Amino acid sequence: MSAETWVIARFTVLMASLATAIVLPPAIAIGWVLARKQFPGKALLETIVSLPLVLPPVATGLLLLWLFGRRSPLGQALDSMGIDVIFTWKAVVLSMMVISFPLVARSVRAGIEQVDRRYEDLAATLGAGSFRILRTITLPLASRGIAAGAVLGFSRALGEFGATIMVAGAIPGRTRTLAVGIYTLVETGREETAWSLLLVSALLAFGAIYVSNRLVEQKGRA
Repeated sequence: MSAETWVIARFTVLMASLATAIVLPPAIAIGWVLARKQFPGKALLETIVSLPLVLPPVATGLLLLWLFGRRSPLGQALDSMGIDVIFTWKAVVLSMMVISFPLVARSVRAGIEQVDRRYEDLAATLGAGSFRILRTITLPLASRGIAAGAVLGFSRALGEFGATIMVAGAIPGRTRTLAVGIYTLVETGREETAWSLLLVSALLAFGAIYVSNRLVEQKGRA
């Protein structure tokens, strides 16, 4: 495999890892709220969280392009602070975050819903506060589900294409990920290198999904 293949693969893994790390805390928070709370508008929140799963990725990318572009209020505010997002590595991370967030949040929710609430209720009767119960009981017992969700989100981020190419483009050495690289290489007639990227992408995805499935199986036997 060429040096270009490894550069693209390393960049993609780094961006996907960063996106997963940033997504995990809010996904845990949303997953816990959906699993443990009842409130008006819960169905609406569930719909919003799941929306990136059903929207075409290029549509999500277009929304991000509008939101973070220099013509939007947010884009202008970021520009005044000297922060560029569109067509940078930050846009790659952003698109990966948005696309992978629903998978992580749904897996976290499923993991928390499988935690027996009697343990939480017992801790509450002993005087433990909500945050302490979450930190010492709920999250440890749901840890395998959370880990499985993180791995699943990471694998989805690895293969992200539509939103990424909209907001980050395909700049060699700066924003080109595995999926974008395969597309651009085929477009330019460099199919041999594209096959190398495909092989690396398949191996990474296989490993991530295998680990996620193993975590789910172990959680089911626990």
